Amino acid sequence: MEGVSVRKIKKICVFCGANSGKDVAFVNAAFHLGKVLGKRKIDLVYGGGKLGLMGCVSTAVAQHERQVLGIIPSAFTINNLVGETCGKEIKVATMQERLVMMMELSDAFIALPGGFGTLEELFQMISWAQLNIHNKPIGVLNINGFFNGLLSFVNHAVKQEFITPRARKILISATTADELVDKLQAFRFESDPALSKLKWSPSSSQKEKLDLTLRL
Repeated sequence: MEGVSVRKIKKICVFCGANSGKDVAFVNAAFHLGKVLGKRKIDLVYGGGKLGLMGCVSTAVAQHERQVLGIIPSAFTINNLVGETCGKEIKVATMQERLVMMMELSDAFIALPGGFGTLEELFQMISWAQLNIHNKPIGVLNINGFFNGLLSFVNHAVKQEFITPRARKILISATTADELVDKLQAFRFESDPALSKLKWSPSSSQKEKLDLTLRL
């Protein structure tokens, strides 16, 4: 990436399914992403446990001797619901507390295939970036076209003028792990002039939880 300033990324938060999905390519891609993070000396933050793609990526990162941090709601640990976290584990009280901690402890975010929870986490991070709560890069690993429909919908929302072209740039996509990490490192945040005036106080009870029910 000659001539492009490279963002220093030490920890990436990965959002993904607690299921493995129908296509074995999803499992292979999750393991490969973990391998890429390990080789690039990038640590992992994720939702904890060992189920599905979450277990694949965390296992692969640990096998390559990088730190793994699982942030998990206490409710999920009852009766070992999601299995044992591969690495260090932090228990939190709520889903929103989990997401805030993920945001604060990570330098970038990647979404692998997943369901409603994965999509919620992805779009929450995008909306927080749009609101100038953080300026960290966010990307989807588009394995076998899994995110084609979602990306098409986002582009449609831009055409219908519900998402600005500037905000559209927040969401990065790539079809391989190496390409995606390269794009995350090269990402340059462009704040909306109006929204950049918003001031979020980090000292007020974790940003007063930033009214974390807010969605755009």
